Amino acid sequence: MEHPENSSEFAGLQVNSGVEQPSIVNPYLQRNRFRRRELTAADMVEGILKGDVTILSQAVTLIESVNPDHQAKAQEVINKCLPYSGNSVRVGISGVPGAGKSTSIDEFGIHVLKEKGGKLAVLAIDPSSERTKGSILGDKTRMEKLALHPDSFIRPSPSAGSLGGVARKTRETIILCEAAGFDKIFVETVGVGQSETACHSMVDFFLLIQVAGTGDELQGIKRGIMEISDGIVINKCDGDNVDRCHMAATNFRNALHFFPKPDSGWLPQVLCYSGFYGTGVKEIWDMIYEYIDFVKANGYFDYRRNEQSKYWMYESINEHLRLNFYNNPLIKAQLSSAEQTVLAGQKTSFIAAQDLLDMYFEELRK
Repeated sequence: MEHPENSSEFAGLQVNSGVEQPSIVNPYLQRNRFRRRELTAADMVEGILKGDVTILSQAVTLIESVNPDHQAKAQEVINKCLPYSGNSVRVGISGVPGAGKSTSIDEFGIHVLKEKGGKLAVLAIDPSSERTKGSILGDKTRMEKLALHPDSFIRPSPSAGSLGGVARKTRETIILCEAAGFDKIFVETVGVGQSETACHSMVDFFLLIQVAGTGDELQGIKRGIMEISDGIVINKCDGDNVDRCHMAATNFRNALHFFPKPDSGWLPQVLCYSGFYGTGVKEIWDMIYEYIDFVKANGYFDYRRNEQSKYWMYESINEHLRLNFYNNPLIKAQLSSAEQTVLAGQKTSFIAAQDLLDMYFEELRK
């Protein structure tokens, strides 16, 4: 019995069934009404060339996808946008974590948009967790002024295990941003230390942000990121830290004298500034444009762009070979057993890898 209170034992009690409740879903709702129309490659290219940042964001997401179907469509979009690219100033910004890269980009961007006009795209690379594979993608919260500026576009992307401080698809994203009319591109790296050569291979000017107290002259002499920098700036030059920043700048200038002269013929400058207060930003931009004029005059600008294109051709070959290897059905089937033989001590890691490669190449010959 649904309501035992209605039995004859309980005289005088009566419980009604109540009113049937309607569904919480609107019966007149058309589910397909709000479904986003999937854009074709031609639609994306048209939207990008018009400067539509919504379509630009969708295209960048498509590029970052690992779905093979998405990759084919993404390559079509990139190829059609390629003739409209190459007309921007690309600036790579690196430094140790906590050096103030995001805060500085906010000041740099507002200054250059105010002084030079045009449009600015910021490609911020956020480190991905080795455990969860996730990223916070929160660099945009530190760029409060640029985030509200109508002529700026900020796109945080996960590093997704890529080395070199940038994401694998940053190079392609630059092409799309240039096709969308952005004449200034910032590439902010994750700040991994002394090996960010990947970022250097996709920008025109590589700016290294340092802070005072990170080491002596010997630390500055170390090869790596110092060697590829076109300019070094000391952040947080304010308050009681001014003298320490100027001392650090002197140490870096002394260290630069030990390096061979760069191929560009440009001697990197060392400047001090405050990203929080926005002082010294104009001098940094004067240095960047002085460098651009210098390398365009001696022909190094075009040479560097050509070398970068060649570098990324080989990088693309390496990436496609790696993906093709791991997506091969035979390798997928044998990979687990190869792992077990290594863990059991029956084979060394190198021999197991060589056996898998021999198996892969043997199948390609068939």
